[in-house]
Amino acid sequence: MSDNEDEEAEPAVELGEGPDVAGEPIARVASRLTWPAKNSDVRAQEGDAVVRTPDGPRGLDAVLDESGVPLFETRGEFVAAVEDVVGSGPVAVE
Repeated sequence: MSDNEDEEAEPAVELGEGPDVAGEPIARVASRLTWPAKNSDVRAQEGDAVVRTPDGPRGLDAVLDESGVPLFETRGEFVAAVEDVVGSGPVAVE
């Protein structure tokens, strides 16, 4: 904490100007889940989430349809399965 409690808290990182990025990072979605997780449980909790991909935003439910993985043992396994379907790299901006 600072010595002066009256100072306004500033973000740790300046966000800057630029277009918005549609969807959520897959890591954020993964952080809200517990592991291991069945595909059906992920769908029930986060199926309506829209994730960021290199080709633009996609619904997680559709991504899980394409992955076909019935059980994700770890967070890393989930992220890898999603990235196998959508790819990885820079994401499209609006």
